Amino acid sequence: QLQLVESGGGLVQPGGSLRLSCTASGFTLGDYAVTWFRQAPGKEREGVSCISRGGVRTLYADSVKGRFTISQDSAKNTVYLQMNSLKPEDTAVYYCAAKDGTSKIWTSLYPQHYDYWGQGTQVTVSS
Repeated sequence: QLQLVESGGGLVQPGGSLRLSCTASGFTLGDYAVTWFRQAPGKEREGVSCISRGGVRTLYADSVKGRFTISQDSAKNTVYLQMNSLKPEDTAVYYCAAKDGTSKIWTSLYPQHYDYWGQGTQVTVSS
């Protein structure tokens, strides 16, 4: 059974940091393109950052460039999202998603492209 599990969310003050983890079971995450999405109440799901198959290429939404970093650890079958300089507008449920059958340079922030999804982890940025 293919499964993605997110963790690492929580409550943080503005300017603080969090690291989210997306761990896969049942498949090798490094063989997939993996993207972090987020969805705030009343808003559409937004692509935040993508790492291509094998970690060759990364892609970031303009709203998080310079603050967020995506990375992968093949030994742990995990993709991370390091979030620094957090702002209240980063508050959302964060999801990771994976897509197979891609090239090593393929990236996308569109949710309709992804096949497998985790259950999400809540990130709240508030003082």
